Amino acid sequence: MSLPLEGLAAIVTGAGRGLGRAEALELARLGAAVVVNDYGRPGRDGSGEASAGPAEEVAAEIRAAGGRALAHTGDVADFGQARELVESAVAEFGKLDILVNNAGILRDRMVFSMSEDEWDSVIRVHLKGHFNTTHFAAAHWRERSKAAGGRVYGRIVNTSSEAFLAGSAGQPNYAAAKGGIVGLTTSTALALAKYGVTANAICPRARTRMTEDVFAGLAAPDEGLDPLAPEHVAPLVGYLASPAAGRVNGQLLVVHGGMVAVMEQPRVQAKFDSKQDTFTFDELDALLTPHYADRPPGETFAAAEVLALKRR
Repeated sequence: MSLPLEGLAAIVTGAGRGLGRAEALELARLGAAVVVNDYGRPGRDGSGEASAGPAEEVAAEIRAAGGRALAHTGDVADFGQARELVESAVAEFGKLDILVNNAGILRDRMVFSMSEDEWDSVIRVHLKGHFNTTHFAAAHWRERSKAAGGRVYGRIVNTSSEAFLAGSAGQPNYAAAKGGIVGLTTSTALALAKYGVTANAICPRARTRMTEDVFAGLAAPDEGLDPLAPEHVAPLVGYLASPAAGRVNGQLLVVHGGMVAVMEQPRVQAKFDSKQDTFTFDELDALLTPHYADRPPGETFAAAEVLALKRR
C-alpha cells in the first residue's frame, strides 16, 4: 500500500529542532522527500553563529530511516536565499509539492520597552520569512499550472500562534507577526485555489527551545509521551500536506496534546445602528458602555474566547 505523501516533495523551514524537526520527520515517514531547512543559529533570539549541523542531522536521520532528504542552511528571511531554497527542492526532487513554514525567533519585551531592532527582527524572520518562501513556491506552482493547462498539487502549512489569538503581553512583535501570518495564509489560499494549491495555518502548543520558559512549570511526565511534545502537532501537518486535505483551505487550526480545534472566522457579536445621520458621543456611550459592563477590566475578547477553547 502506498504512503499518503509518496512521490511528493516538501520543504520544512526551521526544521533542525523542535516542531520543525518533528514535522520534517513526519512528512518523511508519510513518504515525502524533504528539504530540511534550518539557519542553525543556537540562540532562540536568532543569535550565534549559523551552523549546518541541525539541518544536516535531521536530513541524515531521514535518510537513515530509508527516506530522501536534503539539508539547506539558508536564511528564509533573505529573499534571495528563500529563492535558492525553493530552487534547490526543484533541482533535487524535480518539483515542489509541500511547503511548511515554521522558522522563527523570539525577542520578548513589553511594548513600552521594546527596541526597534527587537520588533524588526521578529517580524522579519516570522512574517517576511513566510512571505519569501510562499512567494517562490507560489510562482513555481503557477508556472507548472500554466504548463500543464490545469490544476497542480500544492500545499502550504503556515505556523501562527495562540499569542495572536489571545494576545501575549510580553510579545507584541511575535503576536503581530503571527497575526500577519494568518492574513497572509487566507490571502494566499484565495489566490492559489484556482491552481490546485491550498494554504492553511496552525497554532501549535509544544515544548520546544522557543517555549522552554512558557512551560517551565509544567514538567514532562516520567513515562509516556509528553502532552506538550511536538509529536502531537506533526500528524496534523502531515494531514494538511496530504491529498486527503484537498477541501481544507484558508483554515486556522489550534493543535496540541491530542486535540485539534478548527477556528471560526470572526463573527459579529453585536450590532448597533445610529438613529440619526451619524453617531454622537452620547449615543455611543448609551449603547456600547452597557454592552461591556459585565466584562472584567483588562479582559480582551480574544482572551475570553481562547480561555473557552482551553476549557472544552
